[in-house]
Amino acid sequence: MIQSRDAEFYKENGYLLVKGVFNQQEVAEMREAVEKIITRAAQSKSDGNHAWQGDFLPKEELKKLVLKGFHDVHYHDAAFTRAAVHSRMREVLTQIIGPNVQLHHSKMLVKPPEVGAAFPMHQDYPYFPHEKHTMLAASVHLDDADEQNGCLRVIPGSHREGTLPHVGTYYLNHKQYPITDGTPCVAEAGDVLFFNYLTIHGSEPNRSVRTRRNVLFQYRDPSDFPTDNVHFDWGMGLMVAGENPHFTKVKPEYTIK
Repeated sequence: MIQSRDAEFYKENGYLLVKGVFNQQEVAEMREAVEKIITRAAQSKSDGNHAWQGDFLPKEELKKLVLKGFHDVHYHDAAFTRAAVHSRMREVLTQIIGPNVQLHHSKMLVKPPEVGAAFPMHQDYPYFPHEKHTMLAASVHLDDADEQNGCLRVIPGSHREGTLPHVGTYYLNHKQYPITDGTPCVAEAGDVLFFNYLTIHGSEPNRSVRTRRNVLFQYRDPSDFPTDNVHFDWGMGLMVAGENPHFTKVKPEYTIK
């Protein structure tokens, strides 16, 4: 799936776009699962707008933007469980994380046409800080993504800057880190963008007439312990590859040492 030079690219740049990880049938299954989750959430009155707020866009524009998002989607549909442990995903993960890979959490992000929300530039680190910084995101594209429908943008090599101060812990100063500084990661349905949780990334609003659906899996080395007891999800801890060398009690440790 990837070569040693690709793993080196990830190490140097903090991200890697891998083409064709999922085939058309697998993408279709996940699209259907996303729609079912949205429907069930609406029926249970759990649906809501998860668009980020702040000063990175004019207030009037922010009011119009919409983001549908839910965590731990692999506990809601088996299509995402299969995706999280897919052989082609494992092949990439073991080359850039190591032989032991653990799922931290999953989520789906849906940007509706014309009003899909923006994500200002940020690192994922503040949400779930870890000791060794092996944590990465694998963003599975269920639709073609380009600059018009708000594709992800990354700043290559920014993971080497370490942890940065965030505005209210959520995003970076938008004047210092404008979204336009990011490299657009144009992708097709079935492609997966892997990026370290220190890599600065974000995305602009979806101004197109097309939906942009992504499912994101967050992985880590099980020997990389959290430094703060934050962001605990009921779906974390699944071993995707290798073994958990710290399984010494009734349950594996998943708290700070």
